[in-house]
Amino acid sequence: MEITAKTAEELRLTAEEFELIKQKLGRTPNFTELCAFSAMWSEHCSYKNSIKWLKTLPRDGGRMLVAAGEENAGLMDLGNGWGVVFKIESHNHPSAIEPFQGAATGVGGIQRDIFTMGARPIASLNSLRFGNLKEKKNQRLLAGIVHGIGHYGNCFGVPTVAGETYFEDCYATNPLVNAMSVGILQVNKTVSATAKGKGNPVFFVGSATGKDGIGGASFASANITEESTEDLPAVQVGDPFQEKKLLEACLEVIDTGAVVGMQDMGAAGIICSCSEMSAKGEVGMRIDLDKVPTRQQNMKAWELLLSESQERMLIVVEKGKEEAVLKVFDKWDLPCSQIGEVTDDGLLSFYQNGELEAQIPAYDLVLGGGAPQYEREYKEPGYLKEVAGFNINSIKDIESNTELKSVAEQIIQLPNIANKRWIYVQYDSMVGAANTSTNAPSDAAIVLAKGTGKALAVTVDCNGRYVKSDPHKGAMIAVAEAARNIVCSGGEPIGVTNCLNFGNPYIPEVYYQFVKAVQGMGEACRKFNTPVTGGNVSFYNQNPEGPVYPTPTIGMVGVLDNPEDKMTLDFKNDGDMIVLIGTQKNDIGSSEYVHKIKGIELSPAPYFDIDEEFAVQKFISSIIKEKIIASAHDISEGGLMVALLESGFNRNLGFDVAGDVEGLRTDAFWLGEAQSRVVVSCSKEKLQELKHKAASAGIDIAVLGTVTSSAIKINGEDFGDIKNWKNRYDTAIEKILSN
Repeated sequence: MEITAKTAEELRLTAEEFELIKQKLGRTPNFTELCAFSAMWSEHCSYKNSIKWLKTLPRDGGRMLVAAGEENAGLMDLGNGWGVVFKIESHNHPSAIEPFQGAATGVGGIQRDIFTMGARPIASLNSLRFGNLKEKKNQRLLAGIVHGIGHYGNCFGVPTVAGETYFEDCYATNPLVNAMSVGILQVNKTVSATAKGKGNPVFFVGSATGKDGIGGASFASANITEESTEDLPAVQVGDPFQEKKLLEACLEVIDTGAVVGMQDMGAAGIICSCSEMSAKGEVGMRIDLDKVPTRQQNMKAWELLLSESQERMLIVVEKGKEEAVLKVFDKWDLPCSQIGEVTDDGLLSFYQNGELEAQIPAYDLVLGGGAPQYEREYKEPGYLKEVAGFNINSIKDIESNTELKSVAEQIIQLPNIANKRWIYVQYDSMVGAANTSTNAPSDAAIVLAKGTGKALAVTVDCNGRYVKSDPHKGAMIAVAEAARNIVCSGGEPIGVTNCLNFGNPYIPEVYYQFVKAVQGMGEACRKFNTPVTGGNVSFYNQNPEGPVYPTPTIGMVGVLDNPEDKMTLDFKNDGDMIVLIGTQKNDIGSSEYVHKIKGIELSPAPYFDIDEEFAVQKFISSIIKEKIIASAHDISEGGLMVALLESGFNRNLGFDVAGDVEGLRTDAFWLGEAQSRVVVSCSKEKLQELKHKAASAGIDIAVLGTVTSSAIKINGEDFGDIKNWKNRYDTAIEKILSN
């Protein structure tokens, strides 16, 4: 067939990119070669529309052992010869089309990124976004995606320990499914995703290759439309039990000393693994595609190259040690075939039945090599003028305790705030219990890092509405809240992985959101000394009505050198003092109260000052280590009211508090979402010490009242029993789903 610019455009390449490919090859590519470029130059693999700005993020320093982009996942030092490996990635488009398999294979793929480096995964997290929960379509997406995550994670045997879920109209067509995995390893056993050594054999290991997932990388680099259901072959199919065997076999084969390099076959399949490993090692490969184990007959060369069948690895082995590798994979009853060898010519030469099907310089395919890098136009969205024009006085303040109680009852049942137990009961949070601590509630999940003597604090955070209202500030808040959650749990934040979910980058207003969010994220990460270890960019998250909220999800890891420093969020004892750390602000911007109760779509992002935030976090960390407080819970969605209620739920303890600050609105005091505030509790005996420490540190605090046995009183009026509030909070989502 004749290969033209039209052929390239049908494969989601531009005419200009087709000309560039011809220049690099010095000839017109054949169809198989063009398919390889289509996958590797897709946004999903090449970051061609984002890499310029990603390079501005802090990517080294702190505890970093491997700089961002060097390996499949980030690696940070835990001390004593141990490291933590972590990464977050999206599986948005596949999950929109086939919720169960899309979400399941997202979980499987992120686990492979961890164990391909030699780390054992010990914790999974997820960040999910759906449309209005009252709509049946969104309920179907929710059910399928949660089932997929639970099925794969539970069967694979890694606990799902934390996550977040939001429901907003803009995610109706295009839900977001971001999966994160965290693992630990001994640093001297790290494996690199590289190929080297002329003549070293290249092995394919894991599940046989089929036609599922073909074109998945380019599918993920286009808008979702009503016709996207026709792209169902682009959704992969996963087998968690096969991946469990692959995990154990890969970790075992590392101990043979035979492995030169290893990489999972994720997006873009074999072509991606071969090109990235070869480019990194500045070598080439000769691959015989007819030696690739298949589960479907007569697969064409381009199908074999682009298939995204799951549970597969590419391993470069030291010549002469092949038997040791074969023995391990035979033990685990996994296919293991030598499909080629390393060359020194820098070319990827793919043969099938003795015929040369494709020959491409590895360097020309990959990010940082020949893949194009673009600087897109961006301009401020017009809606930001409406945001700036918001007047707090246009909203009538809450005028009585009766009204406050009524509003609070509504807010506690909003899907964004209500208990997500319908979701998390489907996840096994204790599988592999030797590695995990308890399920005691804390702002970040705490996981014991077995063998290290330390614990990890892990979280995922982002409020997309904040980012839409102010992309720069909103992204800073996402980083700050992740750090605050870790600090409130007793940990020290050490690093970030991000999943940047945005609309179409060719729309200048969308690209503005992206650029400003990356700048804000970078500023916050530098402040908290949490370098970005890696992650991914997911563009083209569009509905027919427009893009989703800009959602730069932050996955953050912290360390507890002493696991005994763990802090939980729940009140402990009747009679303990309740203290607000941080400054109350006359601010209701972008709050659940303003958006869901008052129906205001656009208002400013909440108050945030990064220096103030840093000081509060430093103070919280010190009073936890000095055992001054008994609980700590940051104030986020729903404001102070929700933070107090959530602090009481676990032990069914109530509170007797009052709040009346001159010049401060009632709704701002109780329901505003201004940042840098934490609710803590302490014994009466510790209160003076807490006040003294705060005064010395220059931190504002306010004694709100006391913990009670179960009754809730606000400003002296009876608000009922904590159990009644807990019932509303616990059952709200189930009630919506049952209607």
